Amino acid sequence: MGRPATRDAFGEKQISHNNTNNDIDLTMSAVLKTNESIRLMRHDDLAAVIAIETRAYVFPWSKGIFHDCMRVGYSCWIYEQQGIIQAYAIMSVGVGECHVLNLCVDPEIQRQGIGRRLLQYLQTQATACNVDTVLLEVRTSNHAAIALYKSEGFNEVGKRKDYYPATQGREDAIIFAKAI
Repeated sequence: MGRPATRDAFGEKQISHNNTNNDIDLTMSAVLKTNESIRLMRHDDLAAVIAIETRAYVFPWSKGIFHDCMRVGYSCWIYEQQGIIQAYAIMSVGVGECHVLNLCVDPEIQRQGIGRRLLQYLQTQATACNVDTVLLEVRTSNHAAIALYKSEGFNEVGKRKDYYPATQGREDAIIFAKAI
């Protein structure tokens, strides 16, 4: 059976998995619960995405940044349950590596495994694009995300001094990498 597929900016196939469709190969993605789906982000999702981003971050991305990510063909994904957007992720894919630019779960439902499932899904997509290394940055103060990345096999490979804006100046980022 075929699955809906699209091509990213590099011409690589991206497979959209939807657990409400009988046409799923769950071995290719993170295991989803009933009524959950991970699908490509659409422009009409941006209002819900911005609402989550604003609740989650003191210094949120603008609608323009999300729009530009979609415009240039980054791998932009939505996690929804019962048709309600609860999380999203954006990843750039290049030759041999990808960079997770943003992975965010609505703060009201964090720590339920949604971030883990979305991160695993990104890694599946990266593998399908012949990526061998996943990179990402995280605030030094984001202990929950750091624990998630470490538990998923990411290793600290460096720091970016004053990378993020903060209420009291700037905050460092930890750079994580994982070979896949």
